Amino acid sequence: MQSILIEKLRAYILINNPELAVKLQADYSVTKYLEDKVALVMPTLEKLLAENRPSYIIEELCMNEMTAELKPSKFNYIKSIIEEEFPAEHKSLSETGVLTYETINLIEVCGEHFETFEFSEATEDNRLLRYAVIAAIAGYFN
Repeated sequence: MQSILIEKLRAYILINNPELAVKLQADYSVTKYLEDKVALVMPTLEKLLAENRPSYIIEELCMNEMTAELKPSKFNYIKSIIEEEFPAEHKSLSETGVLTYETINLIEVCGEHFETFEFSEATEDNRLLRYAVIAAIAGYFN
């Protein structure tokens, strides 16, 4: 079950938090990060196994616990804004294969706004945050 959780977490990070994946690869700490996250959910895992819960339930609950601090995804937030507000740039970046790379760069460019608005699931729908991020992206593209 631990190896399944490691692979599910790895896949989750690659899709939703590629900036973290890049950072972990640069530090050569991907394996340690994944193993540490799984180690933190071991009490939950053992409890659920003792309760004879189905594996899909165990996986879902453990993944929710392991990914809680990774939500919401700044990467997906910025990527959706690029797609919605900058369709020509989105198309160009996608066609040239650099959409992920540029979106990761924009996470840093927009970092001040994420901090100011305390980006979280509670604030991700904040219009002022969205406008600030749109302005930062526009500045980056121009």
